[in-house]
Amino acid sequence: MKIYIDGKYYDKADAKVSVFDHGLLYGDGIFEGIRIYNGKVFRLKEHIERFYESAKAIILEILMTKEEMKAAVEDAVKVNERKDGYIRLMVTRGEGSLGLDPASCKKATVIIIVSDIQLYPKEYYEKGIALVTVTSRRIPSECLDPRIKSLNYLNNIMAKLEAKQAGCLEAVMLNTQGFVAECTADNIFIVKEGRLLTPSVYHGALEGITRQTVMEIAEKIGIKSEETTLAPYDLYTADECFLTGTGAEIVPVVKIDGRVIGSGVPGKVTKMLVENFKKYALS
Repeated sequence: MKIYIDGKYYDKADAKVSVFDHGLLYGDGIFEGIRIYNGKVFRLKEHIERFYESAKAIILEILMTKEEMKAAVEDAVKVNERKDGYIRLMVTRGEGSLGLDPASCKKATVIIIVSDIQLYPKEYYEKGIALVTVTSRRIPSECLDPRIKSLNYLNNIMAKLEAKQAGCLEAVMLNTQGFVAECTADNIFIVKEGRLLTPSVYHGALEGITRQTVMEIAEKIGIKSEETTLAPYDLYTADECFLTGTGAEIVPVVKIDGRVIGSGVPGKVTKMLVENFKKYALS
């Protein structure tokens, strides 16, 4: 494995950043998780656009153009000779002092890791998974907009720990108003009377690339999709439910908080979207 750091490649054992990097000290930075399918980087343009929007939102200057960053990502995939896998693209505020002031950081640090992808076990895609609603709430947009994909994920980590303690792989996170936001690492969708519904970004959902792709695919095959307000009640009474994410792709959900969703098996619409997503990703 060759890891890109500020224009140079390092072996895994030699890939290091300063302990004074504000990405480590304060979670001050941004990232993207990107998939590789059959040697092709999945929706790279969209990921780069979102990456630079996150940077702009937190006043983080990246000393590379979008085209230079895109080329660096594609080069890292070639150097690592990956046909299928996962890319973690990161930019931190860089090395600075122990104080919070970002002005002490003179230059941002750019890191690209190309590695294997860790999917859920195959049986979960065939049989579906169970979710639990946790007490850890999604940080509200008036504190930090959820569209910023920052390195500070402690909020989601605490929710993941709650899920594991409950014996579940994933957790439903609510916002401070009690509406559904997202899961710890995935967006959530329900199917109700033939319509595809997902929480709006204004309720705390990340504007996921896979989420957007699934909505586009749904429209093409005649399924109406909508960003809306969802309460736990809407999840419990849904006909179908599934999660989307870079690593997860599309995972069926068959139980939430002990309530069986629909018929208790992956539904027709979910299966249709899974099949069409595979075709799209490999095209």
